[in-house]
Amino acid sequence: MLHELLLALSGYPGNVFVQDSVTNIVKVLPNLPFMHDTEVALLNKLCRLATYHLKFRSFIDENSYSFGQGKEVPVGLYIRSLCFALDEALEPYRQTLIRIEKELLTDPHLTAAYVQMELEEYHLLFPTLSRLIDEITSRKIHGCGILELLFEASMSGMPNVKVVINRLLYHSLRVLYKQLAAWMLHGMLIDQFAEFFVHRVGAGTRPDTLETFPEDELGLGGITGRQMAHIMQLSEESFSSKTQETFAVRVELLPSFIPLRAAEKILFVGESVQMFESQKDSLKKQSGRDSILHDKEEEFTSELQKLAQNSSFSLMAFENVVDKIRSHVSELLWQLIVEETNLRGRLHIMKDFYLLGRGELFLAFIDQAQSLLRTPPISNTQHDVNLAFSYAARNLLLEDERLLKLFKFTIENTDAESSASGQMSALKRESGWNCLNLTLNVEWPLHILFTPGVLDRYNTIFRFLLYVRRIQLELQQCWSLRMQRRHLHLADVGSNKWWLRSHMAFLVDNLQYYLQVDVIESQYSILMNKIENTRDFEVLRLAHDHFLSSLLSQCFIHMKHISGCLKEILELCNAFCGLLMHAEVILSAQEMKQLDEITQGFQRQSNLLFKLLSSIRSHQASPHLCQLLLRIDFNKYFSMAGGQLGKLTVLKSAKTIPQSE
Repeated sequence: MLHELLLALSGYPGNVFVQDSVTNIVKVLPNLPFMHDTEVALLNKLCRLATYHLKFRSFIDENSYSFGQGKEVPVGLYIRSLCFALDEALEPYRQTLIRIEKELLTDPHLTAAYVQMELEEYHLLFPTLSRLIDEITSRKIHGCGILELLFEASMSGMPNVKVVINRLLYHSLRVLYKQLAAWMLHGMLIDQFAEFFVHRVGAGTRPDTLETFPEDELGLGGITGRQMAHIMQLSEESFSSKTQETFAVRVELLPSFIPLRAAEKILFVGESVQMFESQKDSLKKQSGRDSILHDKEEEFTSELQKLAQNSSFSLMAFENVVDKIRSHVSELLWQLIVEETNLRGRLHIMKDFYLLGRGELFLAFIDQAQSLLRTPPISNTQHDVNLAFSYAARNLLLEDERLLKLFKFTIENTDAESSASGQMSALKRESGWNCLNLTLNVEWPLHILFTPGVLDRYNTIFRFLLYVRRIQLELQQCWSLRMQRRHLHLADVGSNKWWLRSHMAFLVDNLQYYLQVDVIESQYSILMNKIENTRDFEVLRLAHDHFLSSLLSQCFIHMKHISGCLKEILELCNAFCGLLMHAEVILSAQEMKQLDEITQGFQRQSNLLFKLLSSIRSHQASPHLCQLLLRIDFNKYFSMAGGQLGKLTVLKSAKTIPQSE
C-alpha cells in the first residue's frame, strides 16, 4: 500500500488513493475494512501533498510550454520563468519520494509514519506555493507584478519556505535583468507581452509572438542568441523611423522594491540610448562615436550579469549599477549638447528671439507687421508676417540666413480658446497678434531639451512679452503725436488725456523694465551659472525647466488674479492708443465718452493691481511681487496717488510727477 501512496504523492492516483473529479482532491478510498481511522487520517494528511503536487503540475503544464492563449493566466516571459523555477523547486520533493521508495524496497517494515516524517517540511512549503498560484490565477497577475507577489511572499519567517520563494524570485528577476540590459545598453524595449514597467506611450504592443524561447543564461548584453536574432529583426524597423518614440514608467507594474527614482533613471537611460541608436550617423558625424556607451558597454553588461547571479535582490547594489550607467550616459549627453552643439549659444539665441533680447529687431518687426496683425488673420497673413520679419531683420543688418531659417512665425486660430475661457475681449479675439506663434526648427540632438511642450511654454512667454512691448511702443507713438501737434493752439486742449497717457506709460515702462531686467536677465544668469557648474544632463534639463517655470511665475502668467489685472490694463492702454491715433485734435462727444470709460477702467484696474501687490508684498513666498511693486512705486508716486492712477484730481495734489519720457 505504501508503494501506491508514493505513486499518488508523485501525481498518479490509483484505486486506493483516488482523486475527486470535481474538487481534484486526492484522498483515501472511504470504508476500507483493513484500515483504522487513525491510519486513514494520517494517509489523508499525506494525500494533501499529492493534491498540491497535482495542482502544481497542472499549472506548470498549462503555462510553460506554449505562448498561446492561456486559460487562466496571461501569457508572458515572467510566468514561464516562474513555471520553470517551480518545477525546479519540486525536484527535491520528487527525489525524496525516490529515496523513500528505495528504502521501502530494502526494508518492507517501514510505516506511513516514516513517510510522514520524511515529508514533514513540505506540509509548510506546499500551502504557501498553492496560495501564490491561486493569487496569480484569480487576479491574473503577469509581468513585473509576479515579482511583487514573490517579494512579499519571501518575507516568510519559515526558513525552508523563504529559501524556495527566494529561488523563485531569483529566476523571475533574471527576466527583468534581461529586459533591463536590452533597454539600458541597447535602447531596445523587448516587451511583446506588456510585462515591463517601461512602455511606449500611445503605441500598442507588437503582434509578433515567439513560439519558443531559448535557454535562460545571459549572453553578451544580457541577451541570448535567438533573442538577439529576433531583436535584430525588430531593430531595423524601430530604429529606421525618424520620429522619436515616447516612453513612460508604468507605475502599476513597478515592483515596490524598486523605487520610482530608480525607474525614472532607467527610463532616462533607455530613452537616451535609443535616441542615439536611432541616429548613429548623426552621432558619428557630431562626435565621432559609434555608440553613446562606447567602450563601457561590456563593463555595464558584466555588472548586470553579476546582479542577475546574486541569490537575493540587493537594492543598494541595483541602484549603484543604475546610477553608474545613468551618470555615464548623462555626462556624455551633457558633453554632446553643451559643448559639441553649443547649448550656450543656442540659449542666447532663444533669449534673443523668444524673450525679446533683440529689442531693436522686434521694434522694427512691430512697425512692419502692425498693419498686418491689427485685423483678423486671413489666408496669406502668415506669409506676409514672415516676410515682414525678414525685412525687419535685414534693415538691422541681421543677415545670418542660417539663424533666420531657424525661426518662423505661424498663425493659429485661438477664437475657440478665447470664447471658452471667457476672459478675452472682442478686440483681442479679433487681433492677429493673439494668433501669433514663433516656431523653432530644432536640430538633433537638442530636441531632447527643446521638446514641443518646452517650446509651447516659450511661446506663452513670447506672446505676453510682445504684447507688453507693443503697448509700450503705441504709448510712445501717442506722445510723438502730441509733440508733432504742440505748435497748434489746440495742442493743450484736453490735457486730461495726456495725464492719462503719462500714467499709462509710467506703469507699462516700469512693468517692461521689471520683466526684462528683474526677471529675464536675472533668471538667465542663474541658468548659465548652473550650466557651468554641472556635467550632468539631467541636472541641466532640470535647471532649464526651473528657468521656464520661474519666468512663467514671475511674469504672473499663471497667477490668475494678477495676470487678469495686467491684461485688462494693457487692453485699456491699447484702446486708449487706438482712440488717440485715429481721432482729431478735438475729440467728439462719443470719443469723450469712450475716453471717460477707459479712464475709469484704468483707475479701477490700477487700484486693484496696487491692492493685490500690497496685500502680499510681505509674503516671502512671492518675492517677485514685491519686486514689481518696488518698480512701479520706486518714487512713491503710486502710493501717494492712493494706488490709483489716471485720476487728475489726485495727480495735482501729489508732489511727485511720474517720469515716463
